[in-house]
Amino acid sequence: MNTDGACIVQRDLTILLEKNHPGFEDARAQLALFAELVKSPAHYHTYRITPLSLWNAAAAGRSAEEVIQGLRRLSRWEIPSGITEDIVKWMSRYGSLKLYGYDKEPDRLCLECVTGDPGVLESLTQEKGLAGFHMNLIDPLRALVPSLWRGALKQELARLGYPVLDEAGYHQGQALSIQLRPVTAGGKRFDLRPYQAEGVEAFAGDQDSGGSGVLVLPCGAGKTVIGLAAMAHFQCETLILTSNVTSVRQWISEIADKTTLSLDAVGEYTGERKYVRPITVSTYQILTHRGKKEDGFKHMSLFNERDWGLIIYDEVHLLPAPVFRATADIQATRRLGLTATLVREDGCERDVFSLIGPKRYEVPWRALEERGFIAQVECEEVRVSMPAGLKERYIQAEGREKYRIAAENPRKTEIVKRLLDRHAGRQILIIGQYLDQLREIARSLDVPLITGSMPQEERGKWFSQFRKGEIPVLAVSKVANFAVDLPDASVAIQISGSFGSRQEEAQRLGRILRPKQDGSGAFFYTLVSEETREQEFAMRRQLFLIEQGYEYAVSFEREEGA
Repeated sequence: MNTDGACIVQRDLTILLEKNHPGFEDARAQLALFAELVKSPAHYHTYRITPLSLWNAAAAGRSAEEVIQGLRRLSRWEIPSGITEDIVKWMSRYGSLKLYGYDKEPDRLCLECVTGDPGVLESLTQEKGLAGFHMNLIDPLRALVPSLWRGALKQELARLGYPVLDEAGYHQGQALSIQLRPVTAGGKRFDLRPYQAEGVEAFAGDQDSGGSGVLVLPCGAGKTVIGLAAMAHFQCETLILTSNVTSVRQWISEIADKTTLSLDAVGEYTGERKYVRPITVSTYQILTHRGKKEDGFKHMSLFNERDWGLIIYDEVHLLPAPVFRATADIQATRRLGLTATLVREDGCERDVFSLIGPKRYEVPWRALEERGFIAQVECEEVRVSMPAGLKERYIQAEGREKYRIAAENPRKTEIVKRLLDRHAGRQILIIGQYLDQLREIARSLDVPLITGSMPQEERGKWFSQFRKGEIPVLAVSKVANFAVDLPDASVAIQISGSFGSRQEEAQRLGRILRPKQDGSGAFFYTLVSEETREQEFAMRRQLFLIEQGYEYAVSFEREEGA
């Protein structure tokens, strides 16, 4: 027995981490390198080791032996028989298959089993899912595949448990001179932060051998700046895809402020403007827009409009399925994914891995907080009692209606008022899921409300007034979940959310992570109806942030006599 061990490792590859153990913080940091947090009840956090978590660990340079030794150091008891074999098997799969160019036939790629096991490719050629790729064995360890199947092949092989190391290279794209300014157009000195430079270096690889992968950094850490630095590194025409029009214009503003590019070289491709330039910024929504369900995605041709040397996928965790399919067809173009969390509620993390690339670089949220690059945040879950009549409706309801009744608990409005009084003088966001609830709170508090149906120009006006401090409180729907730069926002009050969405929780907290000019911290409140399904979903929503080291204080707001 290892009395210093904070973990109990189980045969099904789950790990229980004791929250009150003195080694909890160190163990949590170590587990985050090769396991995923599944749930976090009061006394034990549950992690799970998965093939994908091990592949990302291998892509980051960790060996199976390092993971196994780490587990042994953390485990209270002897590691169950079979776990070490599983870890070795899955980590050895990463890089066991390599894909590279075949000189004799330029339109074909060579898939090689580098472990020397002649049975691997033979068995894979029998897989039904690979039948359409026309794999042609030229010897027991090598097969030729048409280059047009490069992405789809990697996607299917990852599904079968064989992540491919893609060494087929990338074309350079059309050259474009891009330099970062030492002083921004706004007159401020501009230098890459150390972790931003490290992120670009990790993506670019040795002697430019890199060129595909995902960088994971907190909201407010300057992922846009990393994208600009990658553009300057590769000196090529670039397509940037992001989550909404507000984000498109923020990218363009950053390009104008921090690079030497003329705005004549930068195009916005959205529902409002469609200009294709050497640097073009667009949205996932416009790419997947179609008039009728049976129509094609006419704007998907943007991928082929110019000779892009780099495609940047901002908020890559939001990548929709049709863009995944398009990405599979353009594997010869360098691909950079930027995100605050690789969590996807649709379970498509493996597709991000195979089509965009592995996780190349990650910085823990708390590490940047300690260095002053993002604001310190206090998180609090406020459990609100329900009026008796509403509680009765809730008990009788079923499914989604049950959750919505709890989420729209009218008592939340009075709690919001108290929090506004508590934080008077600060810039405050009220964020919610349901428009009727948001409209009622906005009317009751006499604050502006921004929703997805609001025209972009009007939306921009309210955001601008909020940034300038002309309005202290802003109510926002899901449109503010992603890529909205509100640097002085320091309080977020979440009144309802998308069931158990971990990525949404992380993004909403991210709205208040920019360092404050006065050095003060930030506050993140989640209002949930007590003893309802909303409280259960809140626990799941918080998982990613708990894994990053955030803790939620819990308070109760009950009616008198309740």
